[in-house]
Amino acid sequence: MRHFLDLKDFSTDTLQSILDKGLRMKVTQKSGDGHELPLSGKTVAMIFEKPSTRTRVSFEVGITQLGGTPLVLSASDLQIGRGESIEDTARVLSRYVNAIVIRCYKHETLLTLAKHSSVPVINALTNWSHPCQLMADLMTMIEYHGPLAGQTVAWLGDGNNVAVSWIEAAVRFGFHLRIAGPQRYAPPAGLLAWARANGGDIMLTDDVSLAIDKVQTVVTDVWVSMGADEGSRRKDFAPYQVNAKLMKSAASDAIFMHCLPARRGMEVTAEVIDGPQSAVFDEAENRLHAQKAIMAWCVSGN
Repeated sequence: MRHFLDLKDFSTDTLQSILDKGLRMKVTQKSGDGHELPLSGKTVAMIFEKPSTRTRVSFEVGITQLGGTPLVLSASDLQIGRGESIEDTARVLSRYVNAIVIRCYKHETLLTLAKHSSVPVINALTNWSHPCQLMADLMTMIEYHGPLAGQTVAWLGDGNNVAVSWIEAAVRFGFHLRIAGPQRYAPPAGLLAWARANGGDIMLTDDVSLAIDKVQTVVTDVWVSMGADEGSRRKDFAPYQVNAKLMKSAASDAIFMHCLPARRGMEVTAEVIDGPQSAVFDEAENRLHAQKAIMAWCVSGN
């Protein structure tokens, strides 16, 4: 069974092979040379507890391009909305479909679904992690700056689910990760301990200038995640806004990335996200190709 739940579950070689596959699929797509069809005759269920633009569209288009049939389901479409257990939902869907993609609130929901499913389960976002987003981000870094090992990335802001996947990616691919934000919003201490015990080069600081100095990639995310309480977040994160002045401290060829949706004027200024260093729409496009490669690996074993 090939689930895709978290980056730390995989070896560097496996993740790199999936990235290489995604990059080849992107070239094939743009050249019009036709597609491999590893999902031909197969149906992939997509469960969305949380609304989505990029995740839904990229998966639905990707499944179709790989020859499969996407089946989009919200919680209200399923009996889990009326109290049916995740365990029974996993067992039932496994009889009908060939893979399950889920975007849900609780990471425990994902893990339970995978434990009781007899078909591959793919994590399309939970409150803990967002590995599919990271695969697209890593593809984008490769396209701009080549091999990942030795690159330096600055993450500015909340130590949220996307930051968790950045930490796991830094360990697996050997790039330097500098995380800058208020101490109270730091990533989970247990994850940081795991990362350092496994050779991860992770810097944690509240000094944004130290974090961004000469880095090749600058990344941020919304200050208030979906379903989160705003509280004092605007005030707390204001010093970590990505703006043109801050980007001047990064490497001259540095790129800016954001998983979107973005709030211009909050975590990033319009001048940066709409400017020449922004790679956000390349990054968004790469969700399609990275996820096609993930699905091909999960379902066909290639």
